[in-house]
Amino acid sequence: MNTPLAFWLVPIASIVALGMAWCFFRQMMSADEGTPRMREIAGHVRSGAMAYLKQQYKVVTIVFVVLAVIFSFMAYVLEVQNPWVPFAFLTGGFFSGLAGFFGMKTATYASARTANAARKSLDGGLKIAFRSGAVMGLTVVGLGLLDIAIWFLVLSHFYHGDQMALITITTTMLTFGMGASTQALFARVGGGIYTKAADVGADIVGKVEADIPEDDPRNPATIADNVGDNVGDVAGMGADLYESYCGSILSTAALGATAFAMAPDMQLKAVIAPMLIAAVGVFLSIFGIFLVRTKEGATMKDLLHSLSVGTNVSAVFIAGATFAILYLLGIENWLGLSFSVITGLLSGVVIGQATEYYTSHSYKPTQKISEAGLTGSATVIIKGIGTGMISTCIPVVTIGVAIMLSYLFANGFDTEMSAAALSKGLYGIGIAAVGMLSTLGITLATDAYGPIADNAGGNAEMSELGEDVRHRTDALDALGNTTAATGKGFAIGSAALTALALLASYIEEVKIAMERTGMQLTNLKGEVINAAQATIPDFMNYFQVTLMNPKVLVGAFIGGMAAFLFCGLTMEAVGRAAQKMVEEVRRQFREIKGILEGKATPDYGSCVEISTRAAQAEMIFPSLLAIAIPIVVGCVLGVAGVLGLLVGGLTCGFTLAVFMANAGGAWDNAKKMVEEGNFGGKGSFAHKATIVGDTVGDPFKDTSGPSLNILIKLMSMVSIVMAGLTIAFG
Repeated sequence: MNTPLAFWLVPIASIVALGMAWCFFRQMMSADEGTPRMREIAGHVRSGAMAYLKQQYKVVTIVFVVLAVIFSFMAYVLEVQNPWVPFAFLTGGFFSGLAGFFGMKTATYASARTANAARKSLDGGLKIAFRSGAVMGLTVVGLGLLDIAIWFLVLSHFYHGDQMALITITTTMLTFGMGASTQALFARVGGGIYTKAADVGADIVGKVEADIPEDDPRNPATIADNVGDNVGDVAGMGADLYESYCGSILSTAALGATAFAMAPDMQLKAVIAPMLIAAVGVFLSIFGIFLVRTKEGATMKDLLHSLSVGTNVSAVFIAGATFAILYLLGIENWLGLSFSVITGLLSGVVIGQATEYYTSHSYKPTQKISEAGLTGSATVIIKGIGTGMISTCIPVVTIGVAIMLSYLFANGFDTEMSAAALSKGLYGIGIAAVGMLSTLGITLATDAYGPIADNAGGNAEMSELGEDVRHRTDALDALGNTTAATGKGFAIGSAALTALALLASYIEEVKIAMERTGMQLTNLKGEVINAAQATIPDFMNYFQVTLMNPKVLVGAFIGGMAAFLFCGLTMEAVGRAAQKMVEEVRRQFREIKGILEGKATPDYGSCVEISTRAAQAEMIFPSLLAIAIPIVVGCVLGVAGVLGLLVGGLTCGFTLAVFMANAGGAWDNAKKMVEEGNFGGKGSFAHKATIVGDTVGDPFKDTSGPSLNILIKLMSMVSIVMAGLTIAFG
């Protein structure tokens, strides 16, 4: 297969992204880390984070080796799977873990430097924190495009000659998405349990019982809390969005190969189009990063505006570039497909703005939660849950509108639901997901910025820097809470579109599995045909994928249950780990004389060890359950049951994830608003009430909620990889 000249923009963009990430890293490292005390604290956090990550990767490596052996058995012994799958799976996991590792390494070096820069100016602190976050963003997109480019070139060398070649290539590449999803889930769940066990323990004993400030060096759990910010919100998030980014591009490429299978001159163009859009998005993300700056004394709205300038300018330019890319490719209905991309971009902006409205203390919903603190913690909890539930409305409607519009734009507003129109419409939904994630280089930078700013504030507090410095780091931290919540909403929204595209990719993988085993099916006319010739309506009819089929309904119920079961398991895991942390902090306050007077040094290491052990032990069962459920459903209920499972998991998982992320973000910023002097300020009755709300919200927004968007995609990826097993036994 001749590789088009335009395709080479993809590996070039990946190299540029990684090169710029290295430049930003070196620029950050050249900045002063501050006083000896600041360096010491940063060193403790760095060593704790790296020790945890090393231990996590040992556990994950064992899981990956076992799964790779299983896939090899399926491919080479049972012959129900493509022989490239075990290798693609391993590379996906490796690159996903690598993205998280580089991001966390940068964050642990950046926090003290951000705090030190904030001693001079707010803009200085913002630039270091944001450009350090950009290292994560650019590393994720750089490694993602590099992985995609390498696999496309390798597989193109072995598969060529007919329209099935590109379908085989793209569906095989999808399996490295399962490796990325598996690694991401372990990173998110393990990191989330680690960080929230430390955070909850530190808050309950330190701020509520002992009445000492957040990040006070007298609190034994502070170092573990700061380590947790890095392993959960940086390493976990990087692996998470690497998987979203690659999944959207690969699923769209697979849909393009199918939608244009009967038009060989268009098929290759449809496959590389999402890759080119993502590649151009890299250059525009870099441009947007350089636009982010602010002034001294900036308000929260000023800081939000500073970040919005960079992200919005990048989004506007990628929108214009999309028209040029698809026009120059000469792809059929290039104008409609361009509007599908615009739909994805706009839906991402709307979800981000809605999340900001419901979680920032610049707006009424969070202000009302702060006010509820005047009547106690119960009303704070009630108000936060209500706000989180209401906040699901705009994202759900937005995704619904985006799905319909992107579908109709792509198929030329053909509402007859013909086989050709259906395939092209689904391709439009996939390319809308690519549009939403096309500027991930900068949108992820705004997300990764949050934990860096949070750690900078902790460093400033523990190093006992001046009030003016702490005021600046508090402003950066409050901004980080909002950007983190916005980033989670953005990630969840992109997961919904990607998971829908993966549903269609699952159908294609089942057809390939049937073809591999020599199975045939009956089309709508009653004719026996090869599986590869079947349209989506033929497929749905043959497997009786209708709402009247109990297998579909049972699968949908199990999918919805899986989202709640997964959240329950991870919430309880945080609760158990936090109980151990609370007991340890109380023990130290009781037994180590002079801690609260600042005359004795707490045993930080024991708290770090508690979080590490808890995270390693608690992350395995929920993560393996997410892999096992689609396999069991496939073997028991067959293809119809799996499609029901994926639909149920997608709808329940998406809505639940938005609720948990927004409720948690609102509780966090409600506490921040009180700490700024409102409703009695620090130490007041309202402050203690909002601390309880923030503590409840911690696992909502940083453990269970963010893990759900990986869950819904991982179940899709597992279903795709295990399609051969489903056909053989289901």
